[in-house]
Amino acid sequence: MSTLFADSDHPPRIRRDVATAGHQPNSWLVRLDKLLSYSERMHQRADLRAVADEPHLLADIGVTREEALEQADAPFWR
Repeated sequence: MSTLFADSDHPPRIRRDVATAGHQPNSWLVRLDKLLSYSERMHQRADLRAVADEPHLLADIGVTREEALEQADAPFWR
């Protein structure tokens, strides 16, 4: 015969710190995601600048040289 040691009269306790109530716990992930997107955008624009003098590559992606350079010169935060 086995004995059940679970007490079903009390709900499980969930620890909630009063200081963190209403605080978004993963806000640093949002900032990290933004930094990574900025970095990716800078690399994409550098690559676009590198192919601006290759007409066949520009035709493959469907942009003109002027459009490529305009996009490559835009700030990374936009």
